[in-house]
Amino acid sequence: MQNCLGVYIENNLIKYAKISKDKNNFKVEAYGLKFFENINDAIKKVIEETYSFNIPISINLENEKYLYFDIFALLSKSDVEKTVQTEYEAYCDENKYNTKAFENRFALVPNIENNERIRAIDILVNKIELARQKQYIGKANLTKIVPIGTSIACVPRLEKKENAIIVNMEEKTTITTIYDRQVYNVDTIDSGSQEVLEKINLVENSMSKAYEICKGTTIYTSNVIDDTKEQPYLETIIPTLYTIADRVKKAVEDSPTKIGTIYLTGTLAVVNNIDLYFQEILQSVDCKVLKPRIIEEASLQNNIKDYIEVNSAISLAMQGLGEGIQSLNFKENSIGQNLKKILNSNVSFGSKTLKAEKSSKPKKEIHIDLKGALDKTEIMLIRAAVAIILINIIFTAFSKTLTKQMNKKQTEIEGLITEEQSQISKIKNNTSSLNDKNKKYQALTDELKAINEKISKIAEMKNSIPNLLNQIMYIIPEEVKLNSIENTTGKNITIVAESANYDQLGYFIAKIKLEGYLKDVVSSSGQKSGDIVKVTIEGVLP
Repeated sequence: MQNCLGVYIENNLIKYAKISKDKNNFKVEAYGLKFFENINDAIKKVIEETYSFNIPISINLENEKYLYFDIFALLSKSDVEKTVQTEYEAYCDENKYNTKAFENRFALVPNIENNERIRAIDILVNKIELARQKQYIGKANLTKIVPIGTSIACVPRLEKKENAIIVNMEEKTTITTIYDRQVYNVDTIDSGSQEVLEKINLVENSMSKAYEICKGTTIYTSNVIDDTKEQPYLETIIPTLYTIADRVKKAVEDSPTKIGTIYLTGTLAVVNNIDLYFQEILQSVDCKVLKPRIIEEASLQNNIKDYIEVNSAISLAMQGLGEGIQSLNFKENSIGQNLKKILNSNVSFGSKTLKAEKSSKPKKEIHIDLKGALDKTEIMLIRAAVAIILINIIFTAFSKTLTKQMNKKQTEIEGLITEEQSQISKIKNNTSSLNDKNKKYQALTDELKAINEKISKIAEMKNSIPNLLNQIMYIIPEEVKLNSIENTTGKNITIVAESANYDQLGYFIAKIKLEGYLKDVVSSSGQKSGDIVKVTIEGVLP
């Protein structure tokens, strides 16, 4: 039975999961999360508590960057590696990065937009940060350092041909797009759990308490309002979730094929009804909280949310047990040990060869008597010796001539290569110059376009609010009061209304939708202050 300890490391939080594998069956042996002040002591304690002194440990990368290159599908393996490396070096050169300061790994996936090309996902990380990650584990058996944006794809049970997006809301949020069980794209955004926990921590002065507050918070959609439960930090959590949901919505819209499911996981996924909140924003896509496929709900003895909150650690452990993309391991192999094995195998091979050359049969001695006339045997031996000498002379002369010609051709080839490289360098310089000019032209074009669009929007939206007020004055109930009406961006309109009767507000919202004064109308959950209920209504002018 194989075992692996997955440890996901954040700024001041670690999540861990010890997974065992028997053939194709996985089992969670231990799991949990800890807030820490000293990361080395925290990891040491996790290793002791899970009895993981000698088993393999898999951890996540930190601050990695994802690059994408399209490569011709018919290239050989060595040519693909050279092409990816060339593209990586070109990227570093363009952004003034030192290639020696980074470590990179890549994986190949089919290009769903062009069958003649393959897509290379190239991941790079700063070597200093990578070295720091390795030091966290100390002398324990660290075997894998992998990016969480790709390893998280090990967790769900994906069907064949299923297209999905995994939204992992940890310290930062990774949005992983998967086509037919293969990772195709990973976006990283700064909005995530750290943003929320730090804001709550400023008030509560405890990160663990901030986490428990998130875990106990419930989001109520526009169709459900619960005034009996006080949730003082809901307004702190919602803006971050909205930023993430908006980016996910863009990923769905930009996808070349239809996305069927959005899976939600990470620290912020413990907020109750988070799937309903995302569903209300994304609408056409099915939104689910990500339950790990190695957990059978029927046999659960613990709350499923306890497993969900350590999905990142579970994915790292599964990666360490052979699941996922194995080429993205940033843990270096021991070169010394490999070299020692090679040397030992050569020595062993040599000794066998020497033994094979030994023979137990006695050698037959040949005596040549030079006195008197030569017999037939002696004449034949002399002729054979002369023939061998002549053959050696001819072979030596031919070899020298052939070597001379090969050296001459090699010199000619090197000259041609030098000339070709010089021409390629000129082409690159010209291309770089053209790209710079093209960027300047594009920037000027975009600026002019933005100014024209701004002028058009100003002209278009000049009378939007007066016209809207003129329309809704006939449908607004007597008990509803408008506090404000604002044109936020583009055709987006925000209306703040209040009433002592929530039914009147519901009627007002329904009439706006029914009459078509605004499209895509959404409303916030009502905020009650005394006898007054206040709602925010958002929509788009038709």
